[in-house]
Amino acid sequence: MRIVLMIAGVLIAGLGVATAMGKFQYSENKEVLRLGEFSAKVQQEQTVPQWVGITAIAVGGLLVVGGALWRKR
Repeated sequence: MRIVLMIAGVLIAGLGVATAMGKFQYSENKEVLRLGEFSAKVQQEQTVPQWVGITAIAVGGLLVVGGALWRKR
C-alpha cells in the first residue's frame, strides 16, 4: 500500500508540474452568431488554469509523504 501511494503521488505531482507550466490545453467551441439556419462558431484553445497544477502538486506531495509515513499495524 505504501508504494502505491508513493507512486500515485509522484505521478500526480508530475502532472501538476506540467499543468502549472502551461503544457496542457483544451479546445472550446463557442457559437458567436446565429441567423436562422446559419451559425458561426469559433474554436478557442484554452490552457488549464495554473491553480489546478499547484493543487495537484500539493496533493501528490501529501500522497508521497503519507506513503512514506504509513506504518503497518
